[in-house]
Amino acid sequence: MFLDTIQQNSIRLAEKTAFDFVDSDGLSETVTFGELESTVQRTMAFLQANGVKQGDRVAMQLHKCLPFIYLHLATMRLRAISLPLNPGYPVRELTYFLDDAEPKLFFTDRQKAGDVQTFELDGTTAGFNALIGAQTTTSCNSLRPTNPDDTALLIYSSGTTGQPKGVQLTHGNLTANTAGLHSAWGWREDDVLLHVLPIYHGHGLPVALYGALYAGATTVMMPKFETKQALDLMVEKACTVFMAVPTIHKRLVEYDRAADYDLSHMRLLTSGSDRLPDDVNIKFQQIFGHQLLERYGMTETMMNLSNPLNGERRVGSVGLPLPQVEVRIIDPESDTPLPDGKVGEVQVRGPHVFKGYWRQATKTAESFTHDGWLRTGDLGLREPDGYFTLKGRSKDLIITGGLNVYPPEVEFVLAEHPAVLTSAVVGCPDAEWGERVTAAIILRDGHNPSPQEITDYCREKLAAYKIPREVVFVEELPRNTIGKVQKAQLRSQICS
Repeated sequence: MFLDTIQQNSIRLAEKTAFDFVDSDGLSETVTFGELESTVQRTMAFLQANGVKQGDRVAMQLHKCLPFIYLHLATMRLRAISLPLNPGYPVRELTYFLDDAEPKLFFTDRQKAGDVQTFELDGTTAGFNALIGAQTTTSCNSLRPTNPDDTALLIYSSGTTGQPKGVQLTHGNLTANTAGLHSAWGWREDDVLLHVLPIYHGHGLPVALYGALYAGATTVMMPKFETKQALDLMVEKACTVFMAVPTIHKRLVEYDRAADYDLSHMRLLTSGSDRLPDDVNIKFQQIFGHQLLERYGMTETMMNLSNPLNGERRVGSVGLPLPQVEVRIIDPESDTPLPDGKVGEVQVRGPHVFKGYWRQATKTAESFTHDGWLRTGDLGLREPDGYFTLKGRSKDLIITGGLNVYPPEVEFVLAEHPAVLTSAVVGCPDAEWGERVTAAIILRDGHNPSPQEITDYCREKLAAYKIPREVVFVEELPRNTIGKVQKAQLRSQICS
């Protein structure tokens, strides 16, 4: 199991820096692998002393901090279930998750909610050490081996397509994903990861954080992303790996001093969690000399596809299936495989695919085919050489006059307009056409085109039925915590 490898690394590399936590003021706190193991052991004993048993849920609503990592690893090592929660959830939303998951303990630096036993933390190492004390670790070392099918991590989906559901990821799922990425992305013990992502989410936790710990690499952690500080740290800390979302990469290429930074020492820079605009991908390579490695994953599976570490990184494509991962394109109406080049639903299968939704047997059954393929709800196509390209969510597909419009196609064209900073395309109800293509656009400073100018521009580049029939200029787009546009919310805002 991946936890065994992390523990072995912590013992073998006891003197090596595991974490270098750099706050917004530039102050650094370092933790060696040996200190990590010692604190995790004490945390396990503390959890046991407070009644945590196999299968219990331990909830954490903490800002990005070292105590979160100790609690998370200790919970899973006890064969209990770690439940990370967005620190931005207000009490009303938080109550839903606590009621649904029914955790044994709740650790928070924000607020109390519900009747669960709660420990309030300030996020500091000193405060956490004062809480757990000098616990004995004897009982922690005599635990039975972990069952690969046991749930280790419960992450709630972002809710972009409805009420959030608890995604159960097992020890076997996490091991398959971590080992697969270790091989595919060439993780090394001498790597230094700059970690700027949230750690309650599938991108920042099982992909980025586990990757570094599994490899025995050092992780430089920022509590939150800030453009200049991130670039400074990449150079000062000799970072070799950087993982981020398109919104972050966009800020990096638009930074006015970006070209002053020499990032030639870095070896792997990835982008995920949302579609990477082609112009950002190209600008990143022009400025920093690196082509971003785009990949495709989801909460229910972690990583499915990736452009190769060595080989063609195709702009606009999410690459090839990762080790032990099967991917196919299916006609969603007939449930039959489609030939290369045809757009259909992406379905995946493999040991990385989640166990099911927490206490939602019906939703779980609906998500799988009879032969075990996961219905991702994403649309895409496979090229003859095996590369895959995504075309958006099936729920976001626009059908206008009986013709299919894939929003990313329109958004790609809009991104090339000099006045458009960013856009999101949705289908609004229309009495004549069923749905009308509607573009919500954030303009660049100093530009003031009319809606007609935008549609005229699109007319030169798109088929008539794909041209936005309505253009709405907005100040911002509704996004979730990782920057993905929430199109259901956008539709409710702009569709009349």
